[in-house]
Formats: sequence, C-alpha cells, structure tokens
Amino acid sequence: MPPAAACVTMAAPVTRRTLMSKPTDAAKLDRVVAQARRDAEKRDQGYREQALKIYPWVCGRCARTFTHANVRELTVHHRDHNHDHNPPDGSNWELLCLYCHDNEHQRELEAAGQAGGGGQKHVSATHNPFADLKSRLKR
Repeated sequence: MPPAAACVTMAAPVTRRTLMSKPTDAAKLDRVVAQARRDAEKRDQGYREQALKIYPWVCGRCARTFTHANVRELTVHHRDHNHDHNPPDGSNWELLCLYCHDNEHQRELEAAGQAGGGGQKHVSATHNPFADLKSRLKR
C-alpha cells in the first residue's frame, strides 16, 4: 500500500481564467467591477459619506459611539432641516443615532403643531347615541 501522501494529486493553480467558463465572462466581470468602483466613488461624494469622514462616529445627542459594525445606525441630521443645503464643510450636519434623529424630528413636529396650531381645529361629535337610553329602558 502506497503512503497517503502519494495518493494526493496536485491541482492546477486557480486563476481568473480557470474560474471563468467563457472568455466573455471575464469581460463581464471587469465591467461589473468597474461599475461597482464608479458607484462607490459616487457614494463617497454624497453628504452622508462626507459627514462620516469629517465627524467622529458619535451621536451628537446621546454620545453613543459607533464602529464599522453598527455605523448604519448613525444618521446625518440637517440642522436647518433643508436636505438640499449640503455645504462641503459639513456646517449644516450633525451625526445622530436613529433614536435621537427620530426624537429630533418628532420634537420639531410637536413644536410646529403647538406654535401654529396646524390649521386644524378640534371638532367634537354632535351625535349622542345614548340620549334617549333612559326612556327606551323604561318601555
């Protein structure tokens, strides 16, 4: 019986060409990788990515710190609430966790409702379904 090492066959080195079944697949892979790189560059130009590069990954309200594992829970809040106002220095942004960001917008909605009245007036119901209940029970 031959030694166990003698039974092992050497595999051909795995290259990009051996992974592809057709030559056109390599060209398609190159196009997909190039598009992914372009998309990543475009995302890096967005205000969220800029803010994540400028500011430390800490919520501006509760001081919770973030890592690569949970940075998706960190949002960019526009201080003036204008999402089109994105200065390159980040002066209109602050990083807030999801909870503090929701709280901030809820406080804004409540303040706007109390200050302006919201244009809605509370209307009471005029119908009383039990108005003649006593007389009906006596029958």
